[in-house]
Amino acid sequence: MKIVINLAEQRLDLLDDHGFPLRAWPVSTAANGAGELSGSGCTPCGAHIVRAKIGADMPVNTVFVGRRPTGEIYSPELGEFEPERDWILSRILWLSGKEPGRNRLGRYDTMRRYIYIHGTPDEGFVPEPRSHGCIRMRNADLIELFDLVPVYTEVDIRES
Repeated sequence: MKIVINLAEQRLDLLDDHGFPLRAWPVSTAANGAGELSGSGCTPCGAHIVRAKIGADMPVNTVFVGRRPTGEIYSPELGEFEPERDWILSRILWLSGKEPGRNRLGRYDTMRRYIYIHGTPDEGFVPEPRSHGCIRMRNADLIELFDLVPVYTEVDIRES
C-alpha cells in the first residue's frame, strides 16, 4: 500500500501495491503551503514513510499533546473553551522523510518537525490549507486509514 497526498487538491489517496486507488479522503494541509524547512509551518513534500502509529484503540476524539493522550475527549464545548488550541485528535500517523537534504536530517527533517497525519475537530474541518504543517483529517476518515495501513507504509506528498 501507498499513501499519496495531493496538496493542490487537498486529498489523500490510498493505493494498493499495484498503484490502483482503494480509498480517497479530503484533508487539510498547511496554510503556509509546501516546504520542508523547520519552523516554516509548511507541509513537507517528497517521499516519506509512516514511522509510528499512535493511539490504536483510543476513543474517538481522544486529545493528544506530545503524542500522548491527555485524558481529555474533545467536544465542541471544550473547543469553545480553548479556541486557539491546535487539536490533535483520535490517532496519529507520524511521518518520517526518506530524502536526506530534502525532508530528512538537519533543518529539513519531517520527523523532527513532528509532522503527522492526525484527526481534527470535525465541526471545524474544511478541506483547504489551514494547518501548521500537518495533514488533518476528519476523525472517522483517519481511523479508517489508521486501521488499513501498517507502520512503514510509503507516503508521497505532492504539490499537485
